[in-house]
Amino acid sequence: WQKAMDDEINSIEKNDTWELCDLPKGHKTIGVKWVFKTKLNKDGGVDKYKARLVAKGYKQQYGVDYTEVFSPVARHDTIRLVVALAAQNSWPIFQLDVKSAFLHGYLEEQVFIEQPPGYIKVGNENKVFRLKKALYGLKQAPRAWYSRIETYFLKVGFIKCPYEHTMFVKIEDGGKLLIVCLYVDDLIFTGNCDTMFGEFKKSVMNEFEMSDLGWMHYFLGIEVMQSDDGIFLSQTKYVGEILNRFHMKDCNSVSTPIECGMKLHKDHDGKKVDSTLYKQIVDSLMYLTATRPDIMYSVSLISRYMESPTELHLLAAKRILRYLQGTRNLGICYKKGEKSNLVGYTDSDYAGDQDDGRSISGYVFMLGTGAISWSSKKQPIVTLSSTEAEFVAATACACQAIWLRRILEELQFKQCGATIILCDNSSTIKLSKNPVFYGRSKHIDVKLYFLRDLCKDGTVDLIHCKSDDQVADIFTKALKRESFVKLRGLLGLCNLGSVKVVN
Repeated sequence: WQKAMDDEINSIEKNDTWELCDLPKGHKTIGVKWVFKTKLNKDGGVDKYKARLVAKGYKQQYGVDYTEVFSPVARHDTIRLVVALAAQNSWPIFQLDVKSAFLHGYLEEQVFIEQPPGYIKVGNENKVFRLKKALYGLKQAPRAWYSRIETYFLKVGFIKCPYEHTMFVKIEDGGKLLIVCLYVDDLIFTGNCDTMFGEFKKSVMNEFEMSDLGWMHYFLGIEVMQSDDGIFLSQTKYVGEILNRFHMKDCNSVSTPIECGMKLHKDHDGKKVDSTLYKQIVDSLMYLTATRPDIMYSVSLISRYMESPTELHLLAAKRILRYLQGTRNLGICYKKGEKSNLVGYTDSDYAGDQDDGRSISGYVFMLGTGAISWSSKKQPIVTLSSTEAEFVAATACACQAIWLRRILEELQFKQCGATIILCDNSSTIKLSKNPVFYGRSKHIDVKLYFLRDLCKDGTVDLIHCKSDDQVADIFTKALKRESFVKLRGLLGLCNLGSVKVVN
């Protein structure tokens, strides 16, 4: 542990993170503490000891030693979109990890810290350190790091995407393209030029201390498998961890995450259960929806009852875990060479919430063979008809379509013509194109007619589809097993065993 602490101090001093000084009058210091971690090897023994010096950021005062703290991170939608594009074009995806990322960020505020325990300078015991750069634990550390790496990207010729501030694109003559996505200290990059890959790695590793992780295999808890057939995203390991954590590793499996036709309610007379346990289950499942759109509706449903859960709600949550037991190897597969434009599906369940009569909106966007963006949520208003509910859902879907189109345009994949959005409600489609049924639709909020403008100018085009082929149905209601399995397959979900991994 002593060596691990020495390494951390050496890294901090090598990075010119602080300077020893007297504490100016009127200023206060914040404390620091040591945090220790061990990295285990395959045999269960200790492979590495790691010590990190962390500032006690909770002692900071707003307006004194910090102001703004917001720092953008990549959305899962963006990551999946980039993966889908890479698969379509047979591009490899690589990953870099920044070592001690937060120590690179320059501070704008004056921050003074106490000397670290065990490393107090003899003869200067009363002095403090003034931070030139950020330290882990500071409230503004993530923001300082983002500003630092953003400056680097712009300096070396990248363009920051105005619609996704953690995506940087570099375009060179001949259509050469390099795309970089940033999530705090994790970088993934892809493109169509090996020369650009080499130049970028050399440049960024000269600027920051980094680990070259090679082909992307594991990112944000998501397992990535790049094969001859395409790119497969899953969270198999995470599913196992959830089942172990909640003592469900030996449970019997079920074929659907929620019983067909089931609608939960507040259940005021039901027997109360441990709300902390219930919240832990819901939180764990919410992160799993990053690669499992098939449980999106059921997780969205149980998340509405975290305030006062009963046995009814806990049983519904445990059913999702039982479903995962039998489908832990499922993930999204983006097949190579399967090129297609962006396509959306929108659906709603009229008055689907039994507690307040609000409808449920659902949408999903496909690019190639897999889903890249999806949503299942209760509508913010009470709608008075199924047409209005579908119209609200379609408007939300169209707004997402605009954002995705803009991202694709920045990546040099501008969509030709309108983005097709498939809807199974004829009245909604007619209403989006013309002011028909005015007497029955005059109560619909004016802002929702934004959808009509988008259809008119050719940004989106609502097209009718059969209810049996409405993929977004899986995000709005509990389905029969046959329908559920069919729609799950249309989302691009397949089994891990069907994917051949390459190194």
